[in-house]
Amino acid sequence: MRLTVRTRFAPSPTGMLHIGGARTALFSWLYARRHGGTFILRIEDTDRERSTEAAIQVILDGMRWLGLDADEGPYFQTQRYPRYREVIAGLLASGQAYHCYCSKAELDEMRAAQLARHEKPRYDGRCRNRSAPVPGVEPVVRFRNPVGGEVEFHDVVHGPIVFQSQELDDLIILRSDGNPTYNFCVAVDDRDMRITHVIRGDDHINNTPRQINLLRAMGAEPPVYAHLPMILGADGTKLSKRHGALSVLEYQTAGYLPRALLNYLARLGWSHGDQELFTLEEMVSLFALDQVNKSAAALNPDKLAWTNQQHMMRSAGRSLAPLLATQLRGLGVEPAGVDLGAIADSLKERTRTLREMAEASLFFFHEPDGYEPKAAAKFLGPEAGPMLRQARAELAVLGPQWTAAQVHAALESLAGRLQLSLGKVAQPLRVAVSGSGVSPPIDTTLAILGPDAVLRRLDRAIARAAARS
Repeated sequence: MRLTVRTRFAPSPTGMLHIGGARTALFSWLYARRHGGTFILRIEDTDRERSTEAAIQVILDGMRWLGLDADEGPYFQTQRYPRYREVIAGLLASGQAYHCYCSKAELDEMRAAQLARHEKPRYDGRCRNRSAPVPGVEPVVRFRNPVGGEVEFHDVVHGPIVFQSQELDDLIILRSDGNPTYNFCVAVDDRDMRITHVIRGDDHINNTPRQINLLRAMGAEPPVYAHLPMILGADGTKLSKRHGALSVLEYQTAGYLPRALLNYLARLGWSHGDQELFTLEEMVSLFALDQVNKSAAALNPDKLAWTNQQHMMRSAGRSLAPLLATQLRGLGVEPAGVDLGAIADSLKERTRTLREMAEASLFFFHEPDGYEPKAAAKFLGPEAGPMLRQARAELAVLGPQWTAAQVHAALESLAGRLQLSLGKVAQPLRVAVSGSGVSPPIDTTLAILGPDAVLRRLDRAIARAAARS
C-alpha cells in the first residue's frame, strides 16, 4: 500500500518568521507537493509567555506572501489542551507516566550532587515508584522513559543516529500549572495528524529520541525524520542581522520577489546538478530530501540579490508593475499616469530588487530638483546648449505621443547631421531629463516620459547651459 505523504511546518510564534524557518517550510511544502501529499501548518504556541498574536500574524502573512499554501491548518497547540490531557491520563493509567512531587530544592540538590560526581545532570527517577502523594505539593507528570537499550533512527539527511536510553531522563510532560510541554505536544500532534515525514532544523535532533519514545508509548510508528543543516553567515558564525538575515516580510519590503527568495532558499543546502535558477514548478518536480547536504549552508546576500535580479529579468514588466507600484508608494510616490510595465521592462536588467527599481524610476514621476554635479559638469556645459536645442526641435515635431522607435530615429538623424555618435547626443539628453548620467536607453526613457515632461525638462537644461555661456 502506497504511503500518503503528510508533512508539517510547525513554527513557534516567539519571534519573526526568519529565513531558516522559511526554508524549513519550503522543503516540507516541496516534499508534500512532489509526492502528491498534504502539507500542514501547525502553530506551536505552548510557550504562552513568549508567544504573541503579532508573531502568529507575521507567520501567516509570511507564508501567504511566499505562496506556501497549507492543505490543513493552521492548527494551534493551545486549542488542543483537552486532547493532550486525555493522552496524559492514558499514559498514567497504563503506567507509562507517573506523578513527580520533587521540589525545586530537591532537584537543585540532585543536580549539584551529580555535577560534583562529574555526571551529566538528569532526573534520577526517585518518584518512579512513589505511590502516595505529597500533601500540599502540586505534582508534575513525567514520562517513564525506557531503561536500557538505545533509540536508533535513520535520518534522511544525516544517516543513522543512535542515542543511549540512559542519556534520556524521565521527561516532564505536564507541568504543575497544568500546561503540557513541548516535546510531548509535538509527539501527540505528529501522531494525531498522521505526519509521515518530519522535516526540520538539525537543532531538533536531540529532541527526536524523546519524541520517538513518546510515540511508541502511544502505540504509533515514528515518522521519517530529515534534519536540515543550519544556515550560517558568510563568516561561518550563527546567522544574525549583521549578516543580512531579515524576517521574511522584511525581504518583501526590501523588494524581493517571493519566487526568487524561494529559489535562493532551496539552493541553501539542496542542489540539482549545476542548475541555479528554478521556477517553483521545477523545484516541485525535482526536489528530493536525499539530495540535501548535511553541511551547514552560508547566507550570501549578493547571491540572493543576483537570484532576484535573474527572476526580475525573466518576468514581464506588466507582472512586475503592481509590485513596483507598492514600492513607489513606500517612497511617497503615487504612480499614476505612467506605464509602470514599461518602466519595469526598462529597469529590470539594471536593478537587483524592486526597491532599487523604484528608486531608479523616481525621475519618471518627479522632475529632479537638480543635476548630479559631475554629470552636469561633463554634459550640461555651455557647449551642450546648441545640441539640446536641436534635439528639442527634432523631438517636438514627433506629435502628441512618442514611441521608442520614433525617438530613436529622430536622435539618430540628429546625430548624423551633427556628425556625432548617438551616445554623444544621448548622454546630455539623459542628464537633462533624469538629473543623472544613468537611465534606461534614451529612446525608451523619453518615450515613457512623454512629450510634455521631456520638452519641459529640456527647456530647463537649455536655460542652464545658456546661463553658463
